[in-house]
This record gives sequence, structure tokens and C-alpha cells, in this order.
Amino acid sequence: MNIKIVNKSKHSLPEYSTALSAGMDLRANIDEPIVIKSLERKLIPTGLFIELPEGYEAQIRSRSGLAIKKGITVLNSPGTIDADYRGEVCIILINLSAEDFVINDGERICQMIISSHAQAEWIEVAELGETNRGAGGFGHTGKH
Repeated sequence: MNIKIVNKSKHSLPEYSTALSAGMDLRANIDEPIVIKSLERKLIPTGLFIELPEGYEAQIRSRSGLAIKKGITVLNSPGTIDADYRGEVCIILINLSAEDFVINDGERICQMIISSHAQAEWIEVAELGETNRGAGGFGHTGKH
């Protein structure tokens, strides 16, 4: 799939780390380090602007290494970039650790996954079809 991208950052284009990677790492594009204090959130620019084809979205997800080692995660995970958005891709990060975290220019801060989607059309009905599960949810099976 070809996707148009404008790169106003100081860094190379996002790329897949391995042949079977689903996500591409995005990098911070900043002039000076940004400190995210404990429980603080910040909007981090990437310098990237994309034009997705109709029927696709970009999902922004946390990097597992940052999450487990530093407590840094994408706040609205997954974040969605719609096909009609033309602004800069910026990432909402939150520090869930007890320590300050410093983001430096060029640091890999999240993953971006390109995914197809459908738009639903609602059909209003009086009742829904029966299933074995029914309305059971939130751990109703008792299995761990």
C-alpha cells in the first residue's frame, strides 16, 4: 500500500523494524528535551503529515518497552488518525511511573499501525438475536 507523507521532521520516515512487524515506530521531533513528570501528560510532535486512503486509519499505540520499563504509554490508546486528517501527527503520552521521564529528539515514542475499517449503517430493531452468551460480560465466565 502506498501512503502519501510529508516529512517536516529531522528524521527518516517511519519504518518497520522486522519483516513481520505490524507497527512502525514514530520518533519525537523536538528542539529540546521534554520532561514528563509522574502522572503528567504531554503532546509530542513527530513532524509527520499523512494522507491515508479512504477506508483506512492509522492507530497509535504504546511501545511495549517504554510501557514496561518506564511507565510511558499513549494516553488514548489506541489513538486514531482518520483518513481526512491533514494536520501533524502528534502523540499524547502519559507518565504512569513515579519518576520523571525525559524525551529526547529522535526518540522512538510510539507505534503506528495502518488498518482498514468499515463504516457502519445502523438498522434499528425491537430486539436482538439470541446467543449462548447473551448479556454476560466483564468476566462472567469465571475463567482467568
